[in-house]
Amino acid sequence: MDSQGKWLEAAQQWQQNLMDQWTNLAKGTAGGLGQMPQMGQMPQMGDMAQFFTKAMAQAGAAGFPEMVQFDPAALIQIQADYQKDLTSLNEATAADKLQRDRRFSAPAWQANVAAKQAAAMHLINARALMALADAAQGSEKLKARIRFSIQQWLDATAPSNFLAFNAEAQQLAIETKGESIAKGLQNLWADVQKGHVSMTDESVFEVGKNVATSEGSVVYENEFFQLIEYKPLTDKVYERPFLLVPPCINKFYILDLQPENSFIRYAVEQGHRTFVVSWRNPDESMAQATWDDYIEQAAIQAIETVRDLTGAPKINALGFCVGGTILSTAIAVLAARGEHPVNSVTLLTTLLDFSETGVLDVFIDEAFVKMREMQFAKGGLLPGSDLATTFSFLRPNDLVWNYVVGNYLKGESPPPFDLLYWNGDSTNLPGPFYHWYLRNTYLENRLVKPNAVTVCGESIDFRKVKTPAYIYGSREDHIVPIGGAYATTQHWPVAKRFVMGASGHIAGVINPASKGKRSHWIGSDTAFPANVDDWIANATEHKGSWWGDWAAWLKPKAGKQIPVPKTKKYKAIEPAPGRYVKEKAKAASPFSARST
Repeated sequence: MDSQGKWLEAAQQWQQNLMDQWTNLAKGTAGGLGQMPQMGQMPQMGDMAQFFTKAMAQAGAAGFPEMVQFDPAALIQIQADYQKDLTSLNEATAADKLQRDRRFSAPAWQANVAAKQAAAMHLINARALMALADAAQGSEKLKARIRFSIQQWLDATAPSNFLAFNAEAQQLAIETKGESIAKGLQNLWADVQKGHVSMTDESVFEVGKNVATSEGSVVYENEFFQLIEYKPLTDKVYERPFLLVPPCINKFYILDLQPENSFIRYAVEQGHRTFVVSWRNPDESMAQATWDDYIEQAAIQAIETVRDLTGAPKINALGFCVGGTILSTAIAVLAARGEHPVNSVTLLTTLLDFSETGVLDVFIDEAFVKMREMQFAKGGLLPGSDLATTFSFLRPNDLVWNYVVGNYLKGESPPPFDLLYWNGDSTNLPGPFYHWYLRNTYLENRLVKPNAVTVCGESIDFRKVKTPAYIYGSREDHIVPIGGAYATTQHWPVAKRFVMGASGHIAGVINPASKGKRSHWIGSDTAFPANVDDWIANATEHKGSWWGDWAAWLKPKAGKQIPVPKTKKYKAIEPAPGRYVKEKAKAASPFSARST
């Protein structure tokens, strides 16, 4: 049995354990909440700890010992708190606790004794198990893995996820005379065929029609990317062009969802002659593509193409997330060659120093990376569905179970939402590119160590870079933690500005200036303490989006304004957004086991 199958088996065992517990409780409470089983019927903390550690060992999770050790004093306290929580099921506060959890807040949960009991027990078990995780002894990484795994299992086994205990879904089934169940089955079958859980009404959206609608043309393409030039919206443009490099693990149109929240349109409106890299969705013809290929044949090629097309000796550039890592690496490669064609760079939620990677760190260790290296030793593709599933399960209640319950148990159709449509439009990755990235960044953090890694035949040393940088991080980002984004300031050798925005990885970045929402923080452009908390303590909060601050920073670096060029050096290949962004990754069903 592969590792995923072992994990599934362990999770099923855990689920069955809880289901048995809930069933027994339901049988014991026919007369209501006041008739609780005796304490002797309840699982003891020692039993729960042993079950959990046994399941972890059976799952074969890298880095987990056969038995996790716990602080004895903490275990005693957890046991006492657990028994105290059990008595609270008879109190009015139990209802309040359920109502504060949106999964159990509907009135139907309060009216259904068995469902209410199951939900209450779930919350009690959850608190106890998370306390167990905090009491575990071992390295911080081991403890983080334990916490993550427990939370995943708890989220998956919540009674709200099962029709047998979801009082709201049961009530809806009665009210609709079973129509909601029938519709749920239809939704399930449709998602099985699509290969993913639907988060939005995908039929509403079409790339190029109502998302990615900014006017422009594809002016260059190779096997890795298309280069889009956007139509100016001003009478004059800055002489220094502007190139955007989005992440290659997503489609570029997160930067161009709708006109009112399009960062691309905003850049064009500011008078920048704007170009965007539209990554190809890799197929088998790219199964051998490497990190070096993406740097030389994509990022560097895009820089040189924009320079050639416009005649500008230098350009301004922006990289978002992994696109920022790729762009920065390209700048370092060019610097090693004695070339400095990028006049300024903007890095949005970008990691160069991978010492702080947040929850993603729980997945990465030597065994995992070696497994991926073996898997892709002869090339191959990492399916986009694998990446999409991984990122969704970083926030499972919001991005997985919420839709499982709504789509399948309640028979609801999710409303149209452009952001979630983009989120489900997954991309593959070439295996060699992927495992190089895993080892040299997340595992060994070699990019920021001078001359520790060679890319495109050049030793990477950011001390040679001469490009000023605007560095942005989102305060609540769970993919690129604010400390990780800020860490770039410790390695970027020349002038830089760090700005922190509110919200998370996407909402923090896609925060239009015109909306006046959220906040951003600005500190000194000369003082960058080692710890981000020290920077935050001395930063000043400003209401609204960071976009305006960025535009003001970039303006003097864009050169003089010139009339919009009347002639084009390159012939347009096709209208924007081009065909590359419309290519879909082949779906692999999330409902069938896959070898990892």
